[in-house]
Amino acid sequence: MRVLVAMSGGVDSSVVAARLLEEGHEVVGATLQLYDSRAPAKKGACCAGQDIRDARAVADRLGFPHYVIDAEQRFTNSVIERFADAYAQGETPVPCVACNQGVKFTDLLGLAREIGAQAMATGHYVRRIEGPEGAELHRPVDIERDQSWFLFATTRDQLEFLRFPLGDMPDKAAVRREAERYGLVVAGKPDSQDLCFVTDGSYVDLVERMHPEMAGPGEIVDRQGRVVGQHEGVMRFTVGQSKRLGNAARLEGERQMVVGVEPAHRRVIIGPRAQASVQALSVRDVNWLVDAPPEGLVCRVQMRAREAPRPARVVPTPDGARVLLEEPAMPAPGQACVFYQDSRILGGGFIRRAEPQGDQDAAQAAGAKAHG
Repeated sequence: MRVLVAMSGGVDSSVVAARLLEEGHEVVGATLQLYDSRAPAKKGACCAGQDIRDARAVADRLGFPHYVIDAEQRFTNSVIERFADAYAQGETPVPCVACNQGVKFTDLLGLAREIGAQAMATGHYVRRIEGPEGAELHRPVDIERDQSWFLFATTRDQLEFLRFPLGDMPDKAAVRREAERYGLVVAGKPDSQDLCFVTDGSYVDLVERMHPEMAGPGEIVDRQGRVVGQHEGVMRFTVGQSKRLGNAARLEGERQMVVGVEPAHRRVIIGPRAQASVQALSVRDVNWLVDAPPEGLVCRVQMRAREAPRPARVVPTPDGARVLLEEPAMPAPGQACVFYQDSRILGGGFIRRAEPQGDQDAAQAAGAKAHG
């Protein structure tokens, strides 16, 4: 069948294109231009000038057509500006989710349908499995490369159209060996960095440029509002963090954690770990990949990119979902909360807020009952 391959210019998507060709499919490559093509290539970036040239070189080597889509302004609006705005609102954003849904799985899927493709393939490390009720999204074989947390917002319609050929690969070394076997110039190319659009300094510099009102030092206060220290920039802190607190890291013999951030006042709120932990949270913008029962479902949830899933009960609400944790945790507003059953992604959303203590007590009782 005709397949559009989303090519970033890296080894993963290049191997995807080569494998599909080898399997007999008609391949068309497409790369999003996310940065000014006249500017020097940014080290660690994705879809920059050199990446576009690498993707085209792979297409020329393998003999299939390749297109470049100018998505620079869309990327700036839907990813970079939203990233900075989230920090200005006291949240910790996940820009890769915004990129997938705001650019990659919108512009490229549109192009795929325009050219009459029957599917679109990417180099993501996840598995698409045909289930009894349609396509399912699962973790990959190589758990170390798992990108499923970043793809929870993939809709059911998109999943029907998408393909992820690398989900069954044992590890990244095997992918690079495939690239060498196909004679691809990108076989030894390093992976792009986590925040591909932050290449000259840190994300703090970017946020301060876009929100100068947040720049500068501020106060570290306890839950009672007492000033216990100073910090050099509110964007450097997120809920659950214990670093960069200086002398405020331990008060009255107790280790302190960040329990809240108030960007408008450049204020960081700290407290003992127990005060940063909750057992109930609200999730917004929920995307379900299953038919969720009104009474909720027992599953595991993952609230950060590099943490183990934990037992929970997820109950749908009119504006999202309530998550009742079996054990207390420290969710950060703006991060993703993804629901899993074994390797399968059931859905997910963005953490909105910690619930009042009264709701926490009720959640603890409900969670204990749900998990026996």
